[in-house]
This record gives sequence, C-alpha cells and structure tokens, in this order.
Amino acid sequence: MGQTLAEKIISNHADHIVHSGELVIANIDICAVQDGTGPLTVEEFKKLGKDRLYNPQRTILFIDHASPSPRKELSNMHTVLRDFSKDYGAVLSEVGSGVCHQRLIETFVNPGEILIGADSHTCTSGALGAFATGMGSTDIAVGMALGKTWLKVPATFKIVVNGEFRKGIGAKDLILHLIGMIGADGATYKALEFHGQTIKNMEMAQRFTIANMAVEAGAKCGLFETDEKTLAYLKEKGREDKFKEIKADTDAEYERIIEIDASKIDHTVSCPHTVDNTKLASELNDIKVNQVYVGTCTNGRIEDLRVVADILKGHKVKDGVRMLICPASRDIYKQALKEGLIEIFLDSNATILPPGCGPCVGIHAGILADGEVCLSTQNRNFIGRLGNTKGFIYLSSPYVAAISAINGYISDKIV
Repeated sequence: MGQTLAEKIISNHADHIVHSGELVIANIDICAVQDGTGPLTVEEFKKLGKDRLYNPQRTILFIDHASPSPRKELSNMHTVLRDFSKDYGAVLSEVGSGVCHQRLIETFVNPGEILIGADSHTCTSGALGAFATGMGSTDIAVGMALGKTWLKVPATFKIVVNGEFRKGIGAKDLILHLIGMIGADGATYKALEFHGQTIKNMEMAQRFTIANMAVEAGAKCGLFETDEKTLAYLKEKGREDKFKEIKADTDAEYERIIEIDASKIDHTVSCPHTVDNTKLASELNDIKVNQVYVGTCTNGRIEDLRVVADILKGHKVKDGVRMLICPASRDIYKQALKEGLIEIFLDSNATILPPGCGPCVGIHAGILADGEVCLSTQNRNFIGRLGNTKGFIYLSSPYVAAISAINGYISDKIV
C-alpha cells in the first residue's frame, strides 16, 4: 500500500514505515514558540531539569504577537524569551522581524522536515512539503529537550482542485470555500493534501495561505507536494540545497477525496463568529466596515500587498474607515518600500504597522470598539479575537478587503 505525504514524512522521522492511525515517536527538525506561548514553554522546559537544548540552532523563539510590547506584563514575558535565548543558545527573532510563520518559511523550514510549534498556524510551512503542526507548550518543551515528539499519524483528505480562478479570486477564497463546505471541525486531526492543476499553477504565496488555514477546518496539517515552484522559492531564500522531491504515492490510501472546480468559486467571506460561516461578498453589501486589516501570517506577503496597492492606487479609503496594513516580515516591508507600495498605501490614507501579528490576536494596534465591524485578511474571526467581545470580524481576501475599504462596506466591486 502506498503512502500519503504525511505518512512518508513521518516514516522518515520514525525510522520505520507508518500508516494512518499509528501512534509513533518521531524525530523532529525544528521547534518554535512565540511570545504568547513561549514563556510557558520555557517554564515547562526548566521543570524537566535539562541543562541544554537538544538542537539550539533549530529552536526558534519569536517575539511577534505583541510586537512592540503594549504593556509591562508583556514586556516582562519578552524578557523571559530573551534571557532563555542567551542562556541556552536558542535563536531569537526580535520585535519587528515579523510573524513567526512567515519567518519560518523565509528562513528556517525545508521540505521533508518535521516542525512543531506552539501556535495553531504552524501548519503554514506545510506548503513547503514539511509536516508542520501546532502543539501545546508542554509538548514543545519536551521536543526542545529531547528532539523527539509523539503523535498519531493522521488520516488524509485529498483535496483536488482543477479549473481557472476568475479575475480577483484566489487562494483565500478557495480555502474559505472549502472550510464552509466541510465545516470548522470537518477535518479534525486529518491531514489535508492539496492536488490538481489549479494547485500546480499556484505560486508559493497562495499555497502558504491555504496551508495556513488548514487548521481552521480542524486539520493537523496542510500539505503540498514539492515542485519547481518550491525549488524556485528556496533558491530565492538561499536554501536551494535543501530542496527535496516530496510526492505522495499514486496508490496512497485517502480517507476522503474532495474535488473542487476553481472556476465556480466566487469572492468568499467568513461572517462572525466562526470561519465556516461563509457567504459571498456580493451578499454582504449591507455590512458597513469601521476597520479593514490587511496582513497576518495568512495574507501579509508581498503578493498580497501588491494586490491591495493595485486597487488602492488613485483611490482614498472611505471616510470613517480605518485601514491598517501590516507586512508579515521585515523583508516584505523592505520589498514593499522598494516597489513604492508603501507610498500608495499612505496616499490612500491607510496606516502602516510594523512587521508582526498586528491586531490579529487582539492585544494592540487595532482593537475594536463596541459594535464595530472589521473586515480582515487574517485566519480567525472568533468572538474577542480583535480584543473586544462586542466587536464583529469578517474574513476575506486582500482583494475584497481593499475594495471594501474604498466603498466603506463589504463588496467586491468599486462603486
């Protein structure tokens, strides 16, 4: 019997052939934490009594969720990570460097590796052909100490996408469409494996968006086969030598196969307060927006910013609307400056935030007032996600976000 991508990667790290349903102990390549989960991980690591990290060069601590810190309690948590990095030799990604998931794909993760991170959206790196998954802080602490983790090999859903997207429609619409179709718990502890001509034609930025949101359907990971686009991305980042061909076997066994026609997908929006509560943007023209947020580990890449700049150029953000734009990393910010995108954003009256998570988790830099509506390119719209349980969060693509900022309400056409 052939193997899925998840089974192949885990087999290579468990030193024997594995199949879905097995409980295994696997070697891991990278451990990652961020400033929300990292301090607890550090505490749990110290309880283990270990005097060294198993692999300090591939233990990464990110300060991104409260970057820069908005209050003293969080500043103290940052100090915990800085001190741990100095004492144990872990790699520290400082304030302003960018979101952990973007930094991981830019600098640290390679095809065929296993990454465990104390953050749900660690699955973003699955677009590079890595088994990347989020775990609790205690599990990460054990991985940091031993270089191993235990897991159940997930069964796999094969998602086959063919056809061409219509103008302005892309990866965010596809993944929101899929989550709306199968539900927020429709793929709990499954691997989502993406195939089809539409997927093959996608640039890496779109693949990262899809992998990032696999967890919003409950999935353990979102995986893509490696190809010439993976190689080109790694070459751009100076890691061409890390490329590996990772392919599923043609006779791999899948728990479920879902086929999607990309040409039939429309501009899709998630409505409060769950990601699977999806509607078409054209059905939501009565929803006025107070804030529009473009950024995060889902849609803060240079390709996303180009889409937004192309729409905003020559237009102004609607009076009464706050538009926040946050590049996902320092490199992306620098590229946006070089291409003149930042000037376009400023001329349109948007506000530029420093690289990081921005307001996504509701700590700072864009918390909503009671009753306000935010249209965001992030990955979650749970109650309180933007810092106020009385706020309302809608999720969309950068394309819809930019048009809505101009119109002042959710829409997919400039009026």
